[in-house]
Amino acid sequence: MSRVAFSAKPILIAGIDEVGRGCIIGPVIAAAVILDPERPIHGLTDSKKLSAKKRQQLAAEIQSSALAWAIGRAEASEIDTINILQASLLAMQRAVAQLQPQPDLARVDGNRLPLLPCPGEAIVQGDLLISEISAASILAKVSRDTEMLILDKLYPGYDLAIHKGYPTKAHLAALNQLGPCPQHRFSFGPVKRFTQETA
Repeated sequence: MSRVAFSAKPILIAGIDEVGRGCIIGPVIAAAVILDPERPIHGLTDSKKLSAKKRQQLAAEIQSSALAWAIGRAEASEIDTINILQASLLAMQRAVAQLQPQPDLARVDGNRLPLLPCPGEAIVQGDLLISEISAASILAKVSRDTEMLILDKLYPGYDLAIHKGYPTKAHLAALNQLGPCPQHRFSFGPVKRFTQETA
């Protein structure tokens, strides 16, 4: 092997994922995680395949064991202004910008890459296949679910603690009865009609 190979430092890989694109209330939240290869975390997978209790356990382990992690977000008002895709990419950018150290390579769940300060690759089903992305999906999910518990207290009646902001029958029924709150995404179909009705 060459002398360069021995002296090269390990490549820092950040996994990136977001949560909340399909919701009709609240922010879209992204996480970026650089795992420590010397402190492996067992049980990482797509956050949707884990129970809430297991996600909480893994999130705590990720936060204590990872080389770096960060949360980025784009608010409902930003989503309404620039659309959900651009807001999701913006949340990812904000998460990566906070990482210390900065990554050498980013792996992003899905088929679109945000503009990043390092090379990146988009991986479909990355949250299921790539440990770093799995870790990011777990942190993002736990962060957003926790925020929904807070919003549930601030805006009672929508059952946000139960459906976490997705347009379930219960959520839509509450929306019809109560109307939207300031955290709803007014550019999304089920909410948009309220602005049209009052226009």
